[in-house]
Amino acid sequence: MTDPFKEADATRKVLTVPEEAEGRIDAWLAATLAGDFSRSRIKALIEEGAVRVNGAAIGEPKRKIHPGDHVEIALPEPRDPEPKAEDIPLDVLYEDDDLIVICKPAGLVVHPGAGNWTGTLVNALIHHCGTSLSGIGGVRRPGIVHRLDKETSGVMVAAKNDAAHRHLSDQFADHGRTGPLERAYQAVVWGRPRQLRGTIDAPLGRSTDRTKRAVKREDADDAREAITHYEVVERYGETEEGTSLASLVECHLETGRTHQIRVHMAHIGHPLIGDPEYGGAFKTKANRLPDEARAVVNGFHRQALHAFLLQFEHPSTGETLHFEAPPPADLERLLAALRAV
Repeated sequence: MTDPFKEADATRKVLTVPEEAEGRIDAWLAATLAGDFSRSRIKALIEEGAVRVNGAAIGEPKRKIHPGDHVEIALPEPRDPEPKAEDIPLDVLYEDDDLIVICKPAGLVVHPGAGNWTGTLVNALIHHCGTSLSGIGGVRRPGIVHRLDKETSGVMVAAKNDAAHRHLSDQFADHGRTGPLERAYQAVVWGRPRQLRGTIDAPLGRSTDRTKRAVKREDADDAREAITHYEVVERYGETEEGTSLASLVECHLETGRTHQIRVHMAHIGHPLIGDPEYGGAFKTKANRLPDEARAVVNGFHRQALHAFLLQFEHPSTGETLHFEAPPPADLERLLAALRAV
C-alpha cells in the first residue's frame, strides 16, 4: 500500500494530545478538527494509514489516546469525484438501450465511497456501458437505482439513460404497491422462526454505531417504516423438541431499508449465518453441528444473503421483466453442508 506520508508532506497536520484528553483517537480527532473533517473521513484516513501516533501508523480507529501522544495526519491529494471506468467482469443477465441487469457477486461494493474509491460496480458499469450510463443518480452513483450490501450477492438493475432512471426509481420508491416490482432474497438463518410464515413490521433507524441499523420505536425521530415478509422453505438439524439448528428463509421486501433483512431476522431471534454485525453472538451455535458442517459454517465469512429474484416494469415497453439467479458457489456449499446434517 502506498505510504500517504510520502505523497502528502505539504498537507500534513501535527497535533499533541493534551493532558485532559482520553478515549478513542477517531473521536478525539473529530472533536479537535471539528469543521474540517467528519468522523467518517477521519476513520477512513486512519484505515488508509494516513494517521501516525508517535511515528507509527495505527490503522485502527478504536485506538486509545494518551496525554502527550504525538499525532500526525497526512492528507492525500483531493480525489477526482467522478468514478473512472475499470475493466471488472460483470455477470450480465439482460441488457438493452435502457437498462442492464446483472448478478452482483459478494464482495463487490456498489458505488464509490470512503475506503472504496475504486473497484466498485459503478466503475465496472462505466467501462461496460460507456457514455450511455445515466448520471441522474449523482456523480458517484450513475445509473444506480437500488443497492445491495457489499457482502450480499444477487440480481440488480441499473439505468442507462435519465428517463429509464426516473421510471425505475419511481418503481423502487413505490415498493411494488401499485406495480409489478418484486424483490426476494434467500437468507440462511440460525434456528427456525416459530411461525413458518409471517411478516416483520418493525421501523428501522440508526444504531448507536452509525454504520449499523436498529429497530426503533415508531415515534423515534429517525424511525422509518420497514416491512419484511418471510417464509421458511427448508429446515436443517431438526431436534426432538421440534426446533431446528438452521433454516433457509425466503424474504420478500415491502420496503427497502439499509440492512433490513439482516436486522429484522436478528430482531426475531434468528440472525443470518455469517453476519458479523448482527449475528456475532450466535457463532457458538456452530458447535452443535457435525464436524463437516461446522467447518463449512465457520469458514463462511459473510452474511448468508442472496437477492435471487427481481421483477419490475420495463421503462419503455411496459413489459414485466422477471429475473432469478441461483445461489453463488459459496452459498451452495453452505446449503449442501446444512442439508447433510
